[in-house]
Amino acid sequence: MSGSDERRHVPVQGAPCWVNLVVADLDVARAFYGEVLGWRFRSSSLDDQFLVATVGGEPVAGFAARRPGLEPASLWTPYFAVRDADAAAARIRERGATVAVGPMAVGDGRVGLAADRDGATFGFWEGYTLAWSPGEGRAPTRLDLQTRDVFDAAVFYGEVLGWATEEDIDIDYRNDHVLVKLRDRVILSLRGGGAQTSPLAHLRPRWLVNFAVDDVERAVSAAMSAGGSRPQPSPATWTPKGFSRTLQDPDGGLFTLAHRES
Repeated sequence: MSGSDERRHVPVQGAPCWVNLVVADLDVARAFYGEVLGWRFRSSSLDDQFLVATVGGEPVAGFAARRPGLEPASLWTPYFAVRDADAAAARIRERGATVAVGPMAVGDGRVGLAADRDGATFGFWEGYTLAWSPGEGRAPTRLDLQTRDVFDAAVFYGEVLGWATEEDIDIDYRNDHVLVKLRDRVILSLRGGGAQTSPLAHLRPRWLVNFAVDDVERAVSAAMSAGGSRPQPSPATWTPKGFSRTLQDPDGGLFTLAHRES
């Protein structure tokens, strides 16, 4: 998202415009992700408890300190650009999902936090953003929704975010998953496997954020040394450049690593 000191950018409506992680301790998160992914951090004008991770000066992701008295699980959360936050919140509720926070004013925009019908958490943002998009620069390579019913989820997000009316966004329906493309670049995938009743949080419906690294195994080793873990069961997923790995940071936040495309 954008603060008054950031470069203002008009995002594509319905597309992801940011990812954020709420953590118990900003110093612990800074040390972990700095070691594993080589990120640097700078402050943001949004809040003194909000940091922007960067690589080579490019924005990658946001980190926010958990508010006192709140103890939710740490989740990497995608935010989607909308033209009208109130209208988006109404569409979410009309379709049987939950708006947990907002919409409320933050900086020069308005933000809301929601959960879809299967419980996967996502945010929506009305306003200017940083120049950021999955698959470009050092931003996450892709966002994956692990869900119960792929096609039901595609209909839900498509209606809430207006994918059908945005000319820059295309939906590619496959046999067992759905790809969402922005100007022919895959930015989202929706896939099955989410089990609502699972006692293991990483197996329930959720959004996963994929970060690219030059050497996955080196990054996994660094994560283990820095206090991270590998949730079990956690099968590796094959990509054209090798296996991706799902990891958990010291505060419980799940993310995936894949080899950087050349």
